[in-house]
Amino acid sequence: MALDTDGIAIPPLAEEHRMVRDLVARFVERDLMPLEAAVLKRESEGQRYGLTPEEEGPLLARAKELGLYGLDVPEEFGGADLPISALMAIEEEMGRTVTPFIFPPDSPNLHMLLAVANPEQRMKYLDPYARGEMRSSIAISEPGAGGDPAGMTTRAVKDGEDWVINGRKIWVSGVPRADFIILMARTGEGKRQEGVTAFIVERGTPGFIIEREIPMIGGRRTYELVFEDCRVHERQILGQLGAGYAPMQLRLNVRRLQMGARCTGMARRALDMLCEQARNRSTFGVRLADRQAIQWWVAEAATKIHTTRLMVRDAAAKMSAGQDVRTEASMLKVYATEMAQEVLDNAMQTFGAMGMTKELPLQLMANQVRVQRIYEGPSEVHRMAIARRMLKG
Repeated sequence: MALDTDGIAIPPLAEEHRMVRDLVARFVERDLMPLEAAVLKRESEGQRYGLTPEEEGPLLARAKELGLYGLDVPEEFGGADLPISALMAIEEEMGRTVTPFIFPPDSPNLHMLLAVANPEQRMKYLDPYARGEMRSSIAISEPGAGGDPAGMTTRAVKDGEDWVINGRKIWVSGVPRADFIILMARTGEGKRQEGVTAFIVERGTPGFIIEREIPMIGGRRTYELVFEDCRVHERQILGQLGAGYAPMQLRLNVRRLQMGARCTGMARRALDMLCEQARNRSTFGVRLADRQAIQWWVAEAATKIHTTRLMVRDAAAKMSAGQDVRTEASMLKVYATEMAQEVLDNAMQTFGAMGMTKELPLQLMANQVRVQRIYEGPSEVHRMAIARRMLKG
């Protein structure tokens, strides 16, 4: 058992958690990877990147049969209540495939709801969400404050028992399928983090408008939302009035650890493909595996994948111990995305022209990692945040 400089233990996965991770690894290889060819073909032809209902339905049924619903959901809601370290090991396995599938529910919003939802909200939203019967999304970024959520201007004004919301959000994922969104809006006069409140806004609420769909690289799609005199009851406040920033930060930290784990999985897949290609391809009478340039790529990739996995485990251990992991999450967000970008690029280079095709998953992973260097805070903003905390002494 290793100890970091703060004295927080970084234990190995418990046997039962390794068994769940291995079960997920088999699910990825047997159920998800066989669908990649169809997913890649549709995406290459300009169709929507995703699963068809005929593909997704059996996967959900299979996942439920295997007990892979609600992996980090508390037992009181029927979940397995896995610790964050075990969840991240599972996320790493899921990162090895481009078949877009998530075991319900999506963890970051789950943790935000668990932290601050009141009893009524837990019954109405958290319980069905935890059981995979509802979907959610979160609206934070704005056209003028994408990388600076504390600079948001969307405002909610009290009117009797209601709050009237006006503003605009952008880069919001998963909106059309979401039963409700968690909306961050300013309710006070304080600057930066002060006066930010989280609201639960249900789909179909008058004044909640999906303005446009925005195609992104890597097959993803995000949405711009408009709120025009959108009226919600005060019961829809999630957490404390004016204190929405802290639970939002918790949600962001979970997502950043998740991204680190997923990047580790993508890099593992790329390294496996690189090694296989290097063993089987020769140029000018010499195997690629015997060329020093390729060997160094392999060594660098293996080392950085190991480093990233340790960073994920360290941050997960600290989060489980109740520590503030904002700095670790920022370090991981920067390092993991840039590591995966490098490994994927070298794998594509090893495949030559074939690496440029849309028949392989490498190009889609590379584009998705490129987006991740922006999502949940650009690398430059995270570097700035890390430096500021370090320079405080």
